Amino acid sequence: MKFSSGNEFLDWSHKAVTIIGMSGVGKTTLSNIVRKNDWFTYNVDYRIGTRYMGEHIVDNFKRQAMQVPLLAELLRSDSIYISSNITFDNLSPLSTYLGKPGNPELHGISFDEYKRRQAQHRVAEIAALKDIGHFINRAHDIYQYQHFFCDTGGSVCEVIDFNNPNDEVLKSITDNTMIVYIKGSSQHTKMLVDRFVQAPKPMYYLPEFLDSKWQEFKDINNISNDDDVNPDAFARWGFEQLLHDRMPRYEAIADQHGYTIDMEDVPAIQSDKDFISLLARTIDNA
Repeated sequence: MKFSSGNEFLDWSHKAVTIIGMSGVGKTTLSNIVRKNDWFTYNVDYRIGTRYMGEHIVDNFKRQAMQVPLLAELLRSDSIYISSNITFDNLSPLSTYLGKPGNPELHGISFDEYKRRQAQHRVAEIAALKDIGHFINRAHDIYQYQHFFCDTGGSVCEVIDFNNPNDEVLKSITDNTMIVYIKGSSQHTKMLVDRFVQAPKPMYYLPEFLDSKWQEFKDINNISNDDDVNPDAFARWGFEQLLHDRMPRYEAIADQHGYTIDMEDVPAIQSDKDFISLLARTIDNA
């Protein structure tokens, strides 16, 4: 959704914005600010972790519990209940389920299992993004929110074909919302990687990219056996590789279908009015 001027955006009575960008650039920070006002916040990762991958996550918890005799007995007799307490601010159940490939003694999972879970995430993310229009209607009709904010995962650029105007996922976003890309810079790369290490977010790689980077990481470190890979080391290195790979695609999405703001703009936003004013200026300057 594009606008001829900032005033046209300001006159839009029911604003709907989809924020894209890498994990750590400020998407959730903005979400927390605007939802204090009359904005319904739709968190794509939360939707993935509850609606579309919730059963996978809980089943994995149960597999771990079944390895403890007491818990196994209680589970089989329906004496205990295990669930995922995923929230907007705590996506650890989803991140933990997706896991990290590598040495099982360092809590890694096999590369084949990692790819299987990645494929599940792709299906779930596409479904969650196609739900945007439905949730905009729910926000208005049920909860009577005026505006809508979609907080996407960092992998949104992996699941849409931005060169195909008929791509179902792209249309779900652009038919219903204004796309805003929060752009980081090369100076922010280390900071974003450090944030990821401290608080890992759910990560999705395109299969071809994952295969090539997995082999490249092993070659760089002279590793021949998958089980000798340090899972944390690969996760950190892989995230940095994704930063560089995704930036051109984010920029292409914003250039063709939306708008761009800088990561440095986010700290100055203290209210939804600040957010709306920034977007109006961005449209006028586009």
